[in-house]
Amino acid sequence: MNNLKITGQLKSYLRWPMVLSVLWAVMTVAVFAAAGRRAGIIALIFLIIYAAISFFMYNARTPKLMNELVSFATQYGQVQKNLLKEFVLPYALLDGSGSILWMNNEFAALSGKDLSFHKNIAVIFPEIKKGDLPGTEQRTECEVLKNEKRYRAAMQKVVFTELMTGEEELNGASDDYIIALYLFDETELGQLIDERDKNKLVCGLLSLDNYEEAMESIEEVRRSLLLALVDRKINKFFTEVDGIVRKTEKDKYFFVIRKKALEELENGHFSLLDDVKTVNIGNEMSITISIGIGFGSNSFLQNAESARVAIELALGRGGDQVVIKDGYNTRYFGGKTESMEKNTRVKARVKAHALKEILSSKEEVVIMGHKITDVDSLGAAVGIFRAAQTIGKPAHIVIDSPPDALRPLMDVFLQSSDYTDRMFINTREAKEMTNANTAVVVVDTNKPDYTECEELLHRSNTVVVLDHHRQGRDIIQNAVLSYIEPYASSACEMVAEVLQYFDDKLKIRSTEADSLYAGIMIDTNNFLTRTGVRTFEAAAYLRRSGADVTRIRKMFRDSMEDCRAKASAIANAEIYHTAFAISEVKSAGLKSPTVVCAQAANELLSVVGIKASFVLTDYNHTIYISARAIDEVNVQLIMERLGGGGHLNIAGAQLTNSTIPAAIELLKSTITQMKEEGDL
Repeated sequence: MNNLKITGQLKSYLRWPMVLSVLWAVMTVAVFAAAGRRAGIIALIFLIIYAAISFFMYNARTPKLMNELVSFATQYGQVQKNLLKEFVLPYALLDGSGSILWMNNEFAALSGKDLSFHKNIAVIFPEIKKGDLPGTEQRTECEVLKNEKRYRAAMQKVVFTELMTGEEELNGASDDYIIALYLFDETELGQLIDERDKNKLVCGLLSLDNYEEAMESIEEVRRSLLLALVDRKINKFFTEVDGIVRKTEKDKYFFVIRKKALEELENGHFSLLDDVKTVNIGNEMSITISIGIGFGSNSFLQNAESARVAIELALGRGGDQVVIKDGYNTRYFGGKTESMEKNTRVKARVKAHALKEILSSKEEVVIMGHKITDVDSLGAAVGIFRAAQTIGKPAHIVIDSPPDALRPLMDVFLQSSDYTDRMFINTREAKEMTNANTAVVVVDTNKPDYTECEELLHRSNTVVVLDHHRQGRDIIQNAVLSYIEPYASSACEMVAEVLQYFDDKLKIRSTEADSLYAGIMIDTNNFLTRTGVRTFEAAAYLRRSGADVTRIRKMFRDSMEDCRAKASAIANAEIYHTAFAISEVKSAGLKSPTVVCAQAANELLSVVGIKASFVLTDYNHTIYISARAIDEVNVQLIMERLGGGGHLNIAGAQLTNSTIPAAIELLKSTITQMKEEGDL
């Protein structure tokens, strides 16, 4: 107590009587001068008495005052301690490593520990990692869970060396700072946020894929009944989840549902897709639907635009499926049935006229397919080449390192005097000539990274896409004309149709007809798969134009090495889950292992009990997978999981930085997962 000293304003306040004594002394001198000696002596006597009393009071009362102050400070500190201890907010002090130094009663009750618990905070809250503690930062926060409640843990770094004197220490804390931990119960707030998020409105579009064809397949008197039954199923489906659906056109609907309802529909894998197909009142063709849903933006206009893009993607993938666009993420449901072939050629005629206008407005035409060009890609490119030549536009086909399997077909053009040596160019030459006045036509692919030279897509502002593969997440975005028909057997079939409406003066030469016909043959496995009425009509048109089947067969005969590799792949195939054939083609010594891969996959489908076949090969440090099916399994969905795509019964994928064993294991795990999820 003797070491305690009064400082500050309190010290000044206590010394004011002594300071006033100086003023009294000045007054005494003034009295001496003005009133005489006797009056001055009287004033001096009172000054002495005042000064003595002031000095006595200061020295006598100061110790008592200090006792009162210490008593008050002690009681105040105890009150503070009790307030913290009984505080309703869970509160604790940690050292720099996260060990608990002290906790209040509320924190102890919440954690289920006693006040003497001094282990690391991670023992109570595993969510708080060492990196979550304040280090260089003054304050950090994280979310923790305890007793089925959600808490926001706010941690504040407090430097205590400046606040403590002497040798005081807090339960052995050795750091120069401690961490104050507060827990804020945000369970109810989190529930309200979740509820608000679940009640967000999600808009979508629904389209009847084959409205015209289905109506034509039934008697006229029953058409209104068929449409009414379909309409009833659609309305019932959405009203059951508290949604609103309105018909905008004869085959178009607009609907609004809550986000939590969308989760229910996703868990049910959108049963409406299958329910609509069950409507049958004598119609030969079942109606299928496509749904596009968009959300993830705070703008309703943006969500509506996402829904429009989603429905276009669903239709571009062949219909009978649901596409959900959540911001930049896209999810797919359905799409397990084959695309419905359109009987009308109106779309082909419209696209042909648009293509002619585009090519006519440019100085040159550059045509490219996908990497490792196949017969379908080359044949389609040759068809577009003829179209450009017909209207007098110089055209070039971009091919880098063509596979040996295509050499016989390319040599026919290179050795003919009717074609220049600039008909085929490499990517370097294509980059040099491509500019704003060049039209870039992409055939047999709609993915930018699959094209022969992706850079060409950005060098020209006029890009045309013609493809028969279903669209995936990554598509060519800047196309001024996009003609994608998943129902088509091949890109050559699509180009053959376009050529018939392109120009009256267009005449296909026999070598060009061979190229287009060969593309259809290869992609349909000699007209065994994915063939429709329009496939044979296109083949008939090419036959009339001079295509020779015998010449084509001779051109694409297999070498003995290819036959042996194919036979080995078939003989060593593994049957997985009793229905999936998985095998490998050894690429060593083969000129075109990817072609052999596809041929082996086709052959494996001839085995009884095989629903889908997958053949892999390691070529140019990339694992290529060829997937085939007849009708029971959608191999496109499987390949999309692996980053590829294609059609329901013909698909593929490419895996980089992988090995054959790793790729087979990944394929098996994907098949197993999809079977468990009910997608196969």
